[in-house]
Amino acid sequence: MTQPRSDLPVVRLRPKANARAIRHGAPWVFADELVVDRRTGKLPGGTIALLEDADRNAMGVVAVNPASKIIARMLDRNPQATIDTSWFAGRIARALDHRERLYERPFYRLIHAEADGLPGVVVDRFGDALAVQPNAAWADNMLETLVDALQAVTGAGVFVKNAGGRTRALEGLDDRSDVIRGSVGGPVAVPMNGAVYLADLTGGQKTGLFFDQRENHAFAARLARGQKVLDVFSHVGGFALAMLAGGAENALAVDASAPALALASEGAERSGTGTRFGTRQGDAFAVMEGLAREGARFGVVVCDPPAFAPAKPAREAGLRAYERVARMAAGLVADGGYLCLCSCSHAVDMTAFRDASARGIGRAGRVSQLVHSGSAGPDHPVLPQLAESGYLKSLFFRL
Repeated sequence: MTQPRSDLPVVRLRPKANARAIRHGAPWVFADELVVDRRTGKLPGGTIALLEDADRNAMGVVAVNPASKIIARMLDRNPQATIDTSWFAGRIARALDHRERLYERPFYRLIHAEADGLPGVVVDRFGDALAVQPNAAWADNMLETLVDALQAVTGAGVFVKNAGGRTRALEGLDDRSDVIRGSVGGPVAVPMNGAVYLADLTGGQKTGLFFDQRENHAFAARLARGQKVLDVFSHVGGFALAMLAGGAENALAVDASAPALALASEGAERSGTGTRFGTRQGDAFAVMEGLAREGARFGVVVCDPPAFAPAKPAREAGLRAYERVARMAAGLVADGGYLCLCSCSHAVDMTAFRDASARGIGRAGRVSQLVHSGSAGPDHPVLPQLAESGYLKSLFFRL
């Protein structure tokens, strides 16, 4: 049996904690599952510690944050593990090997948090530039070590710290983003699905581009040949540019962000589809109402909104919002056309999302076939023991 390290503070599960689930791969320990005495309660956020079960058997090395509801995150089930540059490099190299089998060009999600063995860490790769989200206290504390390992393994020269994730606040972390190595001269051109996207790594939403929808963009492009298409909550042209590259007659992108639509327009120009691309800036619901009054109809309508239910307390309100989106969007789809509805809400599972979408379509007086269900691409692996790692849901209906 591997002997545990003796130089780390020890934290211990309560007798009623589900130690079996943790041994079988669950990566999180919640605050009510851990003995939080005066010593544990005073540990600085992000402290590396040894986790024991209630019988004092070593379970592995964890990162502890007494200020978070997720009080401990499993880093390594080997109780002798040392969390250093070499350890990071091993996890990163394994993740990189998987992505390089999938994609010829270096544009993808490189690290998908717990599913890649780096809890709370998200890294998106844009060629020579890496956008790093250290969304847990331990990763924020060890950011320089993490970047050293990323640079050694990938050879990248530009690193941007993105601190916009909502989970950072839950960890007691700041929201200050910065370029921490190299320099960013402007938006980065990203080739994907036959189109060119512009990603703003320093001022855009999340890390600048949503790689998770890549496979769903490609499926939508197959449906869009020869069609007029509408992309609502478009961001930098996600679905619209892919559908144009796939042969759509023209595309209209709708988003509240004027800077995002400007990047979408530039992407269309670089893709050679600028003359077939248009935008409307404004509230998505108001724009859809306006299009309905105009009698507009599209062969494909896509709605990819932000998370309406990022946590359980917002679940019911979020489901009502998804139903409303489906009802409004369904009225804009031509007979025999397609409606794609997406959700990135952790608190809404596929069944609930599908039911809310179907209710909305029915309320619009439309009859539908569900022709395809999608999720995030293979550069966003799912940890089977953590439902939250499989957050993205895309439904394609024919009306």
